[in-house]
Amino acid sequence: MSAEGALLFARYAYPPNELGYCGPADAAALLRRDATADIERRARQFEGAWCYLEYLAETAGIPDPLDARVVEAYWIGNELLDLVDPGALLERMTDRFRGQLGGTWREASGRAQAHHSFQVFEVYPWAPMLRTGGNPTALSVLDQCRIRTGVVIAADSEVATVRSRPLGWDGAGLVAGEWREETVRCSAGGMTLIDGLTPGDRVSLHWDWVCDVLTDEQARRIESLETLRHTELGLLAR
Repeated sequence: MSAEGALLFARYAYPPNELGYCGPADAAALLRRDATADIERRARQFEGAWCYLEYLAETAGIPDPLDARVVEAYWIGNELLDLVDPGALLERMTDRFRGQLGGTWREASGRAQAHHSFQVFEVYPWAPMLRTGGNPTALSVLDQCRIRTGVVIAADSEVATVRSRPLGWDGAGLVAGEWREETVRCSAGGMTLIDGLTPGDRVSLHWDWVCDVLTDEQARRIESLETLRHTELGLLAR
């Protein structure tokens, strides 16, 4: 098991786990850097994410679903996504998400992708709800549940102020909202998986949490994969 990959997984999985949306109880265990074996055990209980990690690892011939390359592919995106056969992934998902109602994933045979954006926009029911009624709750959940990017303005050991662009809805499609400043957390109970933030850092955000400091290429991948998802779903405003 890759300790690096386990910690990378934990950085992104902690916020929805803390909110009770996925994974086992005691989310704080994901922030214990010295307990990567426990993080691995917990990662297997994230039934949605683990399905993709297993598939990515198998497709790439990597024995460890928590290999850092596999984990990066799912949350951020990298070249391992290019190895995925959409039809084969969808077949794998049929058993895992059989009871998942309201999404568009069943019709996604040509566009299924082992990336978090696919889970958010196609497996969950929020995007169809947004399309049919401009549902403000759906827009808020999609905005927060996706992995988004921001730039650090100021930070201390507990919180950071970042500049980011929320999702907006213009009545016909998703648009990038106006730049805003938001306050996000980078530690909980004195525990963190980030060694420090500096103004100007490009970061990834999940719910109200800073997940990691990104390279420019990683930020570009997150943004381009989300734009692709919106385009394929016909959610991109024209």
